[in-house]
Amino acid sequence: MTFRLTFCSLLALAAAMPAAAEPVFNRISSFATVDNMAEGEDRARETSAEIMTATADGMELIYSDAPLGAIGMIDITDPKAPKPLGNVTVDGQPTTTVVLNKMAFVGVDTTEDLTKPSGFLRTVDLDTMKVVANCDLGGQPDSVALSPKGDMIAIAIENQRDEEVNDGALPQMPAGFVVRLPIKDGQIDCAAKEEIQLTGLAAEGGDDPEPEYVDFNDNGDLVVTMQENNHIAVIGADGKIASHFSAGTVDLDGIDTERDGKLDFTSSLKAVPREPDTVSWIDNDHFATANEGDYKGGSRGFTIWNRDGTVVNESAAAFEHELIKIGHYPEKRSDKKGVEPEALKFAEFDGQKLLFVGSERGSAIAVYDVATPAQPVLKQVLPSGIGPEGLVAIPARNLFASANETDLGEDGAARAHVMIFERAEGTPAYPTIASDEVLGWAALSGLTVDPTDPAVLYAISDSVFGSAPAIYRVEAGTTPAKITNKIIVTKDGQPAEKIDLEGITADGQGGFWLASEGNPEKEIPHQILHVNAEGAIQQQIELPADLVAGSTRFGLEGIALAADGSLWMAVQREWKDDPKGQTKLLNFNPTSGEWTGVRYPLESGEGWVGLSEIAIHGDNMYLVERDNLIGQAAKLKTITSVALADLKPVALGGDLPVVTKNVVRDLIPDLKQWNGYVQDKVEGMAIAPDGTVYVVTDNDGVDDSSGETFFWSFKM
Repeated sequence: MTFRLTFCSLLALAAAMPAAAEPVFNRISSFATVDNMAEGEDRARETSAEIMTATADGMELIYSDAPLGAIGMIDITDPKAPKPLGNVTVDGQPTTTVVLNKMAFVGVDTTEDLTKPSGFLRTVDLDTMKVVANCDLGGQPDSVALSPKGDMIAIAIENQRDEEVNDGALPQMPAGFVVRLPIKDGQIDCAAKEEIQLTGLAAEGGDDPEPEYVDFNDNGDLVVTMQENNHIAVIGADGKIASHFSAGTVDLDGIDTERDGKLDFTSSLKAVPREPDTVSWIDNDHFATANEGDYKGGSRGFTIWNRDGTVVNESAAAFEHELIKIGHYPEKRSDKKGVEPEALKFAEFDGQKLLFVGSERGSAIAVYDVATPAQPVLKQVLPSGIGPEGLVAIPARNLFASANETDLGEDGAARAHVMIFERAEGTPAYPTIASDEVLGWAALSGLTVDPTDPAVLYAISDSVFGSAPAIYRVEAGTTPAKITNKIIVTKDGQPAEKIDLEGITADGQGGFWLASEGNPEKEIPHQILHVNAEGAIQQQIELPADLVAGSTRFGLEGIALAADGSLWMAVQREWKDDPKGQTKLLNFNPTSGEWTGVRYPLESGEGWVGLSEIAIHGDNMYLVERDNLIGQAAKLKTITSVALADLKPVALGGDLPVVTKNVVRDLIPDLKQWNGYVQDKVEGMAIAPDGTVYVVTDNDGVDDSSGETFFWSFKM
């Protein structure tokens, strides 16, 4: 039998076949830079991952680690399991590395006196991991770029100013310039070094240019940003200035301009200098800049330009708004430069032209389709470590990586990381919770289920936003979960003050009971609040004075409504009147005003261990017990249960009975599913009538945090 497909049957077959999912980026692994230290080295030392590149085969990543004076190397042959290759000391502070064949060329800043800047381009043999050649650059290097043909290297010699002198204002000599170095037979021809002067171009500090970043296009043209000068130049392949122009200014609407402990995106700024940092060609006629800003500007977004200086597209506040929607806005930077876009990378994946824009302060990376440069289309926002500085695309392997420079360095704190993402068919794993509108949210520290609709939750924010404490309505049935409303907690019509919300439970009548942690050092009382559906405080009930006398700042961390109408609260850690390793579960009867309690035995561990949430379901009380450690140091993130029948609270002031607990779930495997480092603050938990458990982490308002909020659920 001969079988022939007609045109109509082909159409019918195509219609019947499922459409292929659009490829997306998801994080598949992370690498802590401290792991590149040799055995016996002091791992408490500061380390970093700044500007990063990949070898030609895409099997190794190389990042600058200025605190250690080295470049760090990572084997990503298996990108889901990166392996340390160690550090190579470069005798100075590395800035940017580029790779040709088996040689890495590293810009190294050796400046000791900013009035006498110095630096070298060091050649590192990647087989021997040794410095094999040096070229004196005659100044302080910043960005280093390799031409697509592999025949030339360009370096931005910034010769940066001293910010302690004259408030960092220009001019501060000596002036910066651009260096071009030919490559012959795979080696730098240092004798043929060419200096391209940029003086006299910019209106701002024109006699003191400070080139920041350089990038080649396929024709060998260079684009260079002069961040402090708010200026951009294009240098032709012949080494001559082809064009130059001011980076200009941007009007910003719908932004937060005050560091005041609240998220208020109703302000505007006019004529903000862009002061671009990173620049990347999109094609031979268009390039994009990340407008981080320095001492006068910072327009919180990115710009796509024509090489003649024409603005093709300006993001203005739109880039920042996307980070606000996923809880990545750093309120403490509101009076400065907001999310501070700094990192930028263009790459083409299977014909899809993509621009990656990294936010230094928001710790996230937006991915745009720029097939039409005048109309970039947002595709995703990716989670990163703290302070993404360097971005690397490896299209041949469908990989993307970010270098995150911030290393908090304290015991149990987040270390600097490299994050690796893979492009594949599927759905984005992040964000896990977001708002459609620019509501402003972060630092989720408590959850409760709506008694009338188990698919709806309510969350609260903690003291990060003490000037505008809020309750958020969350639709849990969508992916990501959706924040649809923000209710400000008020007293006498004004945002409530001196409260630190850590727990919430629905009162069954449309309102809520809230637990405020309290902090004696800041005169914030330990109390519970009863609010109506609009967030207006109806009652404020402080804990008994005798109890508070033994309190610390580690107070109420959750609240739950029992079937008998009483309220149970978890105290985070032991107080002065508690035996070591025990904390309290407090019970309050709103009708009688009686306070009673029991004691809860905490696990021992490194750092400290405490309770961070409480919920009641069926015959049990459930609690979140955790340590305060992050990443590899994290050991304890659990849900425990206590049988309600065994809860027999007694009057406070004497010996309290100690309850028996059972561990019902280890949350560390849950926290590892996003392939970043383990977050420390599992702060919210709520249980629906059908036994679905909802859990959320607190991102600390993106303050010394990656900003990542993880929201997930499972059946008890």
